Amino acid sequence: MGQPKIAIINLNFYFRDKRVIKDFNLDINANEILSVLGPANSGITTLLRSLNRLNDLIYYARMEGEILLDGKSVYSGDQSVTELRRRVGMVFDVPTPLPMSIFDNVAYGLRLGGKKKAGGVAEAVERALVTAALWDDVKDRLKVSAMTLSGGQQQRLCIARVLALKPEVILLDRPCSGLDPISTAKIEESLTQLKETFTIVLAPHNVQQASRVSDRVAFMLMGDLIEVEANAGFFSNPKDKRTNDYITGRFG
Repeated sequence: MGQPKIAIINLNFYFRDKRVIKDFNLDINANEILSVLGPANSGITTLLRSLNRLNDLIYYARMEGEILLDGKSVYSGDQSVTELRRRVGMVFDVPTPLPMSIFDNVAYGLRLGGKKKAGGVAEAVERALVTAALWDDVKDRLKVSAMTLSGGQQQRLCIARVLALKPEVILLDRPCSGLDPISTAKIEESLTQLKETFTIVLAPHNVQQASRVSDRVAFMLMGDLIEVEANAGFFSNPKDKRTNDYITGRFG
């Protein structure tokens, strides 16, 4: 096994004096889907947000430890936060389309980054929509407002918006939490295709989703990493009783 795509080393994270992530160590491999499971208040969203420094926006938050992307600290002095967030994109639980057309939603980040040629932008938008499994739904109405899309389509649009920037890692924080089963299935199908190109860190909607799409699964509880294991072993033979209790529905 070579160098991990992301290495999290002795991570402790605080909101004021409250430690919400505790002595956390985890390697995330390239081109895998890693699901991070746990009950509410386990620190999962904070963990995801720390990987591309979104927690920097919270003035009372602080971090100890290291997070390495391809062996380089994401918190190093010469690290451009804008470039980091292009390389490590995030999709949130509630779809957040911009109040503009479907096309302009996907093109927004490209134009912000300086891509101006119409042909190049159009090609990138189409590629992102195809990769997010949304192109067939919207190819004939790209100029229509994104607000007219269904919830599942809006979430795939948000994934396409991230994909257009050609990230290396995609962080997904419960992207199917408000979606119907058909929309959820389409996003899960997209994820299995996306991992061929991207590294995916997923806070899944539920235990069943983790079992369907993950290569490996990590279980967090109150800021502690309890265990991490390949999918089959995690669900068939968890090492820790707390993990077994969670995945069998005894708590959480």
